[in-house]
Parts: sequence; C-alpha cells; structure tokens
Amino acid sequence: MNNGDLDRIFDSHPPANDEEALAHEQVRQAFKDVAKTMSNLPAGRERAIVLTKLEEASFFAHAAIGRGPA
Repeated sequence: MNNGDLDRIFDSHPPANDEEALAHEQVRQAFKDVAKTMSNLPAGRERAIVLTKLEEASFFAHAAIGRGPA
C-alpha cells in the first residue's frame, strides 16, 4: 500500500457535485429507514449488533460514494 492509497482511505471526501450530494442523502435516508424498523426488534445483544452493522454498512456506502472507483 503506497501513500496515495493511504490518502484515499483516510482523507475527507466531501461531495464533488450535486449528484454525489444527492447519492449521500439517498443512502442516508435508506439506512435511517432500515434502522428505524430494526430498532423495533426486542432489546438485547442481537438488536445492538444489527444496528452496529447497519452503521458500519452506512459508513462503507458513503465511503464508496466519496472515494469512487479504486
């Protein structure tokens, strides 16, 4: 892994244009909708894991938009 790869991973990636901003908003809303549904699961470890994994998936979805193709 070279410095360019590390920069791509760790740099901030604000939306480059309105299309990317819209993609972020659509992804954000989709994850919020699913999270609200999942928050109705019985409280406990399993629900906590579901919400944690959704948060993790949301992070990577936004990273995919911001970073673009490798």
